[in-house]
Amino acid sequence: MQIKDVVLAPGTGAFFYDDQAAIRAGAVQNGFIYLGEPITPGFTSIRIPGSSLSVGFVLADDTVVWGDMMNVQYSGAGGRDPLFDTNQMSDLTSRVVVPRLLDVDASLYLDACANVFEPFEHKRLPLAIEYGVSQALLRAAAHLQRKTMAEIICAEFDLPLPTSRVPIYCQSGDAREINVDKMVLKAVDVLPHGLINSRQKFGVDGQTFMEFVKWVATRASEIGRPGYHPVLHFDVYGWIGQEIGLEPQRIADFICKVADTVPDFTLNIESPADFGSTQAQIEHYAKIVSILDNRGSSARIVVDERCNTLEDIRLFAEAKAAHLVQIKTPDVGSIADTARAVLLCKENKVGAYVGGSCTETDLSAQASVHVAVATQADMMLAKPGMGVDEAFSIVGNEQNRLLAMLNRRRAQDENIG
Repeated sequence: MQIKDVVLAPGTGAFFYDDQAAIRAGAVQNGFIYLGEPITPGFTSIRIPGSSLSVGFVLADDTVVWGDMMNVQYSGAGGRDPLFDTNQMSDLTSRVVVPRLLDVDASLYLDACANVFEPFEHKRLPLAIEYGVSQALLRAAAHLQRKTMAEIICAEFDLPLPTSRVPIYCQSGDAREINVDKMVLKAVDVLPHGLINSRQKFGVDGQTFMEFVKWVATRASEIGRPGYHPVLHFDVYGWIGQEIGLEPQRIADFICKVADTVPDFTLNIESPADFGSTQAQIEHYAKIVSILDNRGSSARIVVDERCNTLEDIRLFAEAKAAHLVQIKTPDVGSIADTARAVLLCKENKVGAYVGGSCTETDLSAQASVHVAVATQADMMLAKPGMGVDEAFSIVGNEQNRLLAMLNRRRAQDENIG
């Protein structure tokens, strides 16, 4: 077969793993660290450096293609896989995954994924393994077929070759004001995320958050180039529900109030509340969406927590329990399932946002670009890290390189024809 050896290399993610439960419980930020004891199993402190594991396939022609495994920033929260353990992932990959890889036809992407990701001991493989290995398999298929990764996705899912870029969404981290300025100057499509993950940042009755929303809109108008009009997207990590209660009507009222402060902008509110389970999240988010739609509000609800796997995404999309679904790539598992998730959202007329995490790497971000562009997602996250510049460059440049290659391919085909 085409894969003759597999190599593993431990690495770092581009940000940190954070204990969301401890932060929600009031952990005090001191510089870049959080003070206090961790709550979520696996965490030895509230903030720890992100880790990753690279998996490389040595192909028959001695080319090596890579993919990167990692988990998301808030591992172990909202129904997600636990904190990433490099040693555990390395051991399981070596014992279980490598023998399967040596026996597959790597030129057939979906078939290879199906064979490699068979359950082990009646359980699904860790999603981090699926994510990293599926990236390497996609690169292997692209190399063997002399195509881009996007073309492999298009061929496997019977999609037309894309001609358009996907809007890019940047996240600010805690350096909000500086990073908003960077985003505006670079004319980012969707901004700023805001990292509204504590009561201090949300404020009593959401006043601090509302002031920040108005400031971002004003700043975009003040220093943005003529005609610049970004979508405003804020992740509030459930703090609307935490602060004003979990009644859908009250949450919708608050979101409408925020939207009214920036009437000239489309407003995305991600994770307005955490209702404790996937089913409860679907039921209550659907009510919030319905209320906003009936009012004709410009605000859109984005789901993240409790919507992790492909099956979760299907349930939310079919129930219209969001205007936009974050397809959080490491939580979905195989990057082939990210493609399936985008197409599933489109079938149900729900927005598809190819997201992910600041803890990812350049390799996982580039693979995500090819899937997002191939499936023509509604937007995608600039990743990895929280610094804006690097992530926007990695994702934006990969999009531009890909579209240049596809344009060249089309021109060649026309000349042959």
